[in-house]
Amino acid sequence: MNTTLIIGAGGVGRVVAHKCALNADVFGNIVLASRTISKCDEISSELPHANIKTASVDADSVSELVDLINKYNADIVINVALPYQDLTIMDACIATSTPYLDTANYEHPDVAKFEYKLQWARDEKFKNSEIMGLLGSGFDPGVTNVFCAYAQKHYFDTIETIDILDCNDGDHGYPFATNFNPEINLREVSAKGRYWQDGKWIETEPMEIKMVWDYPEVGEKDSYLLYHEEMESLVKHIKGLKRIRFFMTFGKSYLTHMKCLENIGMLGIKEVEHKGQKIVPMEFLKTLLPDPASLGKRTKGKTNIGIVAAGYKDGVKKKIYIYQVSDHEKCFAEVNSQAVSYTTGVPAMIGAKLMLQKKWSGKGVFNMEEFDPDVFMDELNKQGLPWKVKELEV
Repeated sequence: MNTTLIIGAGGVGRVVAHKCALNADVFGNIVLASRTISKCDEISSELPHANIKTASVDADSVSELVDLINKYNADIVINVALPYQDLTIMDACIATSTPYLDTANYEHPDVAKFEYKLQWARDEKFKNSEIMGLLGSGFDPGVTNVFCAYAQKHYFDTIETIDILDCNDGDHGYPFATNFNPEINLREVSAKGRYWQDGKWIETEPMEIKMVWDYPEVGEKDSYLLYHEEMESLVKHIKGLKRIRFFMTFGKSYLTHMKCLENIGMLGIKEVEHKGQKIVPMEFLKTLLPDPASLGKRTKGKTNIGIVAAGYKDGVKKKIYIYQVSDHEKCFAEVNSQAVSYTTGVPAMIGAKLMLQKKWSGKGVFNMEEFDPDVFMDELNKQGLPWKVKELEV
């Protein structure tokens, strides 16, 4: 029987634990670990019939992680901790020859920048340890990468442009809150935008480029160009690509609050002195905002995340839209988490399931679009994330 180690007990960790328990024939014994073991125990209490053990671990410590992996003889590590901790967890997996999966690429805690460079650099070590590392098995990155691979396999000879479109139309009732870790969310949104066109990256000011998109089951929403990590791998693996962009929806209230916080320095990630103590403004702000894991029971509305791909098939130009719609209240009813956590946690479980079943396999570090998309797309329909394909006018 397999043993599955899940590191991280936030909203996404809760979803992964629930979904792994529902697929116990594959995941077997489940160990849920976090710095705060009480969070693990709370999730475990929601699943009394599942075989779940809980543990405390400092995910910044390679030695602690190695000890934990060895203690339970884990067959796979699902990393849903903070992106700051990707490298230590990867190194522990290398040291113990344990397959690894995460949902977001590495971010340096002191630099507002995220990229795959340092994770890709561990490819040779993963090969030497004869294990597989799967990067970005969330929704975006993750499912959006698979959508692109599916479009490339079934609909196009050549894809020339891709727009990744992320809409969260959920309402949690607070004047301002973030749907996932505030530090990650606010750093991502306040950073300069970037998109790839004609072989080079083009940088924009934050929120400089806006378009209105009509999201099925949601409606028209203002969508703003951001940089997002899946673009970095997709430009390597989608043949013929000339442009790729990422857009996310934001309401006026969110943008107004964020701009105000930025203007007064509350989004800073470097220490400042306050009454003789050193504090990081962003970390202090995080303590004032609602815990994203607490938003599930208050959030109503839907998410719609997908891709629009345009290119050629048999010499004919075409454009398709592949997307997935989730309902916040339905997600909470199933796993006690809102749809943002649900749409990240379910793909993490699916990626790990395919790895344990050897349907996706290899030695080294991989991104989602490098594998056959069909088995993943089938699992999305089975595991609660049904998707649709719509042909658009060129």
